[in-house]
Amino acid sequence: MRKDHTINVMNFRCPDCGQEFPAATRQWRCPCGGVLELSERSRFERDRIETKISTLWRYRAMLPPVKTENIVSLGEGWTPLVPAQAYGIEFLAKLEFLAPTGSFKDRGTTVLVSLLKELGVREVVEDSSGNAAASLAAYCARAQIQCRIFVPASASPAKLKQIRAYGAELIPVEGPRENASQAAQHAAQVSYYASHVYSPLILEGTKTIAYEIWEQLDGHAPDAMLFPTGHGTLLLGAYYGFRDLLEAQLIDRMPALYAVQSEACAPLYRIYIENLAELPDIPQGETVAEGIRIRRPVRWKAIMRAIRETGGRVVTVNESEILSAQRDLARQGLYVELTSAVAVAGLKALPHGGERLVVPLTGSGLKAPF
Repeated sequence: MRKDHTINVMNFRCPDCGQEFPAATRQWRCPCGGVLELSERSRFERDRIETKISTLWRYRAMLPPVKTENIVSLGEGWTPLVPAQAYGIEFLAKLEFLAPTGSFKDRGTTVLVSLLKELGVREVVEDSSGNAAASLAAYCARAQIQCRIFVPASASPAKLKQIRAYGAELIPVEGPRENASQAAQHAAQVSYYASHVYSPLILEGTKTIAYEIWEQLDGHAPDAMLFPTGHGTLLLGAYYGFRDLLEAQLIDRMPALYAVQSEACAPLYRIYIENLAELPDIPQGETVAEGIRIRRPVRWKAIMRAIRETGGRVVTVNESEILSAQRDLARQGLYVELTSAVAVAGLKALPHGGERLVVPLTGSGLKAPF
């Protein structure tokens, strides 16, 4: 890898043991088992927003440092915020499914791949149920980085076709979701593991959703946000983004963050309801919300901390509620994949009454049509 001063000043840190690693490391997890974070994050400064830029790179000053020529962008971010309703509850839908590859994953991918280009990485591996892989494949194609993707063999055919279209090498893996992860991590012994789950750079991209919402609401934060939650990278990104705004004294309180899970696979709900100190070993039940069918989210501690600190909750929805929510959104002109509809189905669990609610609609319905 090529060395660069701007990269060398950024380190990754294990929150469990405190060990630090340079950004150029291929260490994707601390030897102690901890999940890496950035050792230092940029402060939010209102006057450093590049307002003439209509992508999330308008917040470049608040993102990890990268040279202009190494930014890999397809126009991601600055998605619309439009009124919608469900169960008689009005909310603002953040249309993340209008991202370049059809899902919110592009927020994290543009930051990750830009840093990989800066570092001179030429080959990556990843595992995903679909959206993250499609996003990585697209941005790697743009950056001319070779990309191998390990996916569950049961993943949506539409998503697999999209991944192939970008020129990535697609490797289906039989069995549960964890099998694809294990295969990718084995391959990472000789290739860079560009994991949307483990890389702290992903959260630096997803935090920009908070900045955008704050701008779109004329300098205010919503009262609450709901997220379909598997690995929780969008929820965590929003938490970091709104915390940045709070520390900059640009908002006076954090929005309550709600994680919505499918009843069929809800480890965070078990932790929340039973006040567990460890991640429970639960079965990976079948659900139409394939994107959040995650039985062991690696950043579960951080997710639970974000939910509790903001006064949010973890709630679950069943299959019929997910399907109904997707239909109701489509009748309002918003066609999303079933995983996205999970958050809207969760609105029923909110103590509502005049609150300003925001729900990110995370993936296009064209990705997994029923």
